[in-house]
Amino acid sequence: MKILTIIAAYNFERWLDRCLGSLRQSSLQADVVVIDNASQDRTVQLIESRYPEVRLIQSQENLGFGRANNLGMRMALEEGYEAVFLLNQDAWIDAETLGTLSALSGAYPQYGILSPTHLTGAGDKLEKGFAGYAGLNPSAELKIYRAKDKSLCPPIEVPFVNAAFWFIPVSVLKQVGGFCPLFRHYGEDVDYVNRLHRCGYRIGYSPYVQGCHDREYRPVARKAFLYSEEVYLLSEYANVQYSFPKAFAYGVAAGIKKTFKALLQGNLKDAVAYLRITASVFGRTGKVIGYRKLNKRCGTWYI
Repeated sequence: MKILTIIAAYNFERWLDRCLGSLRQSSLQADVVVIDNASQDRTVQLIESRYPEVRLIQSQENLGFGRANNLGMRMALEEGYEAVFLLNQDAWIDAETLGTLSALSGAYPQYGILSPTHLTGAGDKLEKGFAGYAGLNPSAELKIYRAKDKSLCPPIEVPFVNAAFWFIPVSVLKQVGGFCPLFRHYGEDVDYVNRLHRCGYRIGYSPYVQGCHDREYRPVARKAFLYSEEVYLLSEYANVQYSFPKAFAYGVAAGIKKTFKALLQGNLKDAVAYLRITASVFGRTGKVIGYRKLNKRCGTWYI
């Protein structure tokens, strides 16, 4: 299978060798493209000197996660690839991951996204977010599963998995498209999964291969938390699995409810913050309606 690995990068230097090095050691070799979002560190120089096999696209601006990946997806369609593997810059895989996911994709075409098991950057435990999606205990002892032929072991279906490691057949890209421009950073993967489900595909992971994602839990600053709240409400508003009245209730009315709840608790600061968030989400109603209309139809959108 001809696979294009796509990495959207910004100040990639910290993880570059672990990420690209793991691809170099993969038992199944794939072409690699890095879309650099105007990094301010030595990302470009290090790729050019250490990884000459990697295709490098240098953007003069930070395109964000979605738009950068869409460029790579377009390359895959135009150049005859059979699948793409989206890999976060702060993530790396074991040697068997690509080969196993490729084989599983061929054997189980109902899965539009396949992923390995997500471990922490230290590789000693399940990544907390992944454990939540998969319904696993992140504190339990890590089990490394063994099998002679991993491709014969079916994927485990999950409702969602974040886009740190996404294996997507090009046939799926042609029906679901790329990441929606409504989301610049965060929320893109939630929106994509909603659209993927609407097109009739499943999401799964293999417990027999692993990827490490260097995003151990850290205290979340207030600004980041409020941004995540806005992204959540916007993703609910844009959710094509919902009717528009339901989407409005979960995306806008829910923000109003949070505002009044904060007021009733005497927390004026939070009330003002949620009012601003709700106004921001509601202010994008025209775009949300347009994208919802488009995303309800399967097609090669945004690529």
